[in-house]
Amino acid sequence: MIDPILPTYNRVDLVFERGEGAWLFTKDGERYLDFTAGIAVNVLGHAHPHLVAALTEQAGKLWHISNVFRIEGGERLAKRLTEATFADTMFFTNSGAEALECAIKMARKYHDANGAPERYRMITFEGAFHGRTLATIAAGGNPKYLEGFGPAMPGFDQVPFGDLAAVRAVIGPQTGAILIEPVQGEGGVRTASWAFLRELRALCDEKGLLLILDEVQCGVGRTGKFFAHEWAGITPDIMAVAKGIGGGFPVGACLAKEEAAKGMVAGTHGSTYGGNPLAMSVANAVLDVVLAEGFMEQVQTTSARLRQKLAELKDRHPAVIAEVRGEGLLVGLRTHVPNTDLVVALRAEHMLVPTAGENVVRLLPPLTIGEEEIEAAFTRLDAACTRLESGLRPEAEKQAVKGAAA
Repeated sequence: MIDPILPTYNRVDLVFERGEGAWLFTKDGERYLDFTAGIAVNVLGHAHPHLVAALTEQAGKLWHISNVFRIEGGERLAKRLTEATFADTMFFTNSGAEALECAIKMARKYHDANGAPERYRMITFEGAFHGRTLATIAAGGNPKYLEGFGPAMPGFDQVPFGDLAAVRAVIGPQTGAILIEPVQGEGGVRTASWAFLRELRALCDEKGLLLILDEVQCGVGRTGKFFAHEWAGITPDIMAVAKGIGGGFPVGACLAKEEAAKGMVAGTHGSTYGGNPLAMSVANAVLDVVLAEGFMEQVQTTSARLRQKLAELKDRHPAVIAEVRGEGLLVGLRTHVPNTDLVVALRAEHMLVPTAGENVVRLLPPLTIGEEEIEAAFTRLDAACTRLESGLRPEAEKQAVKGAAA
């Protein structure tokens, strides 16, 4: 008999009653260190008092009115985001997938408005994850997400991540845009070099293409800058954001330059809930914190400290940890053992982490963690690695160490 909740998730048998900062608590009072953060969503941790106050205040005033009317909180948020980014305008959504859908439609509409509707194709990259809609699974190109849903939506050409020659080779008269995650999260915490992003920007300018960035996971301070592309010193034409922008409340946005958005006139796109007063109040509260003076510098300091401890962890456990990768507080541990084994071992140590591609375990803590949480994470990681080493057969351990030294 089917479960009342559609069984599309392999859920862990844990129920949490409340959270505080980087910690989650079960009904029995067991405490878990949360380095999943809702998969890079809870940038300010659980129950952040400023976010709680903003949501509570707005809940007593107005929840939903639809986009038929002006929403002052959305107007304020849009103004603040345009002042803090490359963007001139934006469309508010409920999720990252919706923000990517908007970005894809916007890119196609741009070329249509320029009299070139045939330029609908988009170059994307192997290992990408852009969402679960029909368009975004086609953009990602991952067979496991495409299987069983019929012919993939046309218009996407995947090339190897970081391969500029491959990008150039696939550009044709129907190509209209390039879509890339500056740091692939689901794909294994793989960073596009800042030089590669600069090359893509130059190529788009040369060929009349739009550069679209997916910063759903790597944006909103996760890498130590407000958005990851700032490290490369470039600006996109369109950018999809979500996750951290709502700090745990469902909020997404598609940001764009005025020229890129020229085709998106009244009636071309819409959302019932996107930009609702509750979401806007929380997102504005998130910006109050992450755009405050010194916040990004603190994230950079914290991430440097965490990376030091992870380097020590790798040295201690070369049979388990093969590589430490990522940017800021979007960190990946590529493992010699199955990544799911490390996830389970960490759960036994009361620490929560998600997996990623390329046999990687992700560390996605709140951006507000400090020395206490870093030490707690190291202690749990050390214990989990020791636990796994004790279960490795000598020959397997020998091979793992040999591979780590290669």
